[in-house]
Amino acid sequence: MVRSVLAENRIHPAIRETVATYRSEMVAEVEAAIAAGAVVVVGMRQNPFPRRARRMLDAAGIPYTYLEYGGYFSEWRRRLALKMWTGWPTFPMVFVKGVLIGGASDLAKLIESGELPRKR
Repeated sequence: MVRSVLAENRIHPAIRETVATYRSEMVAEVEAAIAAGAVVVVGMRQNPFPRRARRMLDAAGIPYTYLEYGGYFSEWRRRLALKMWTGWPTFPMVFVKGVLIGGASDLAKLIESGELPRKR
């Protein structure tokens, strides 16, 4: 899969470092969680879909790490870094064994198909 990203030669040299390092500490935090845990859910307050993903994992007995970044009225700029990094436009962002599998509905499909087995 190739995702279109603006080529470096189309970004003015004066802003390249800003683009390259935008909220890199947040991306590093998520990368560290992904490296340390089999299932990671990245979400935000007030959004029902991260809550839905966590409930599905709880019901299936699957352990996970949850990272929360703000809510609808806070930290939206910080969350942009994660959207730019993953290319995934919504929350939650669910990672299984280091792979972005999508959001809550995608997680439901994995659990229902048995690809992400229940730990009962």
